[in-house]
Amino acid sequence: MPKPPKVSAIIVAAGDSQRMGGIDKLFALLGSQPVLAHVLDAFESCKKVDRIVLVMGDKNIDEGRRIVALGHWKKVSDIIPGGKRRQDSVAEGLRIIRECDWVVIHDGARPFVTVDLIERGLEAAKETGAAVAAIPVTDTIKEVMDGGIVRQTLLRENLRAVQTPQVFRFDIIKNTYKFVPADVTDDASLVEKAGYKVKLYTGAYDNIKITTPIDLAAAEALWKKYEQQ
Repeated sequence: MPKPPKVSAIIVAAGDSQRMGGIDKLFALLGSQPVLAHVLDAFESCKKVDRIVLVMGDKNIDEGRRIVALGHWKKVSDIIPGGKRRQDSVAEGLRIIRECDWVVIHDGARPFVTVDLIERGLEAAKETGAAVAAIPVTDTIKEVMDGGIVRQTLLRENLRAVQTPQVFRFDIIKNTYKFVPADVTDDASLVEKAGYKVKLYTGAYDNIKITTPIDLAAAEALWKKYEQQ
């Protein structure tokens, strides 16, 4: 009987929360736990995930280690410093992973990730070796030129807002990260530039990323709604 594939998760939490007005989004409380703890809960609960690598900014590593030490996340194998850019932090996580079949990359500031979202990503990635959670765009999107002049209105039906988790076959993401180009906003962009096909699967509208105080307020409201259900 074949062995189940080995799955590692990289939680990218090395941002500096510059747009949070002095609040560190990773440690802001949702209910009784910090944002980061909710992320770790989901990956710990996912039976298909074997290992969690937590990548944090230098100033947050001690607090991250303290939270993990007090928690129940047995799958967290490493807490390491990240780099200047997001892709530098992911590269640091990939550098220490060995003997792995799949890598799931997730933003540490997306606390509403679920086991279902992770597992559906792993299933979708089997088709092309790469899969990304995404949701249909609900706003009208316009491409603009310099000066704010509209160039064109894009077809909303063809647009998707990309989220994490992003799931990759280990050899694909590892080889792609050997040739990191200019700044990119997500890991799938690197894989696309390398010529691989990326499968989109349905994410969740409440799988929000906390970037600003308004996002945090929305997350708090969502959490209160879930607690009342």
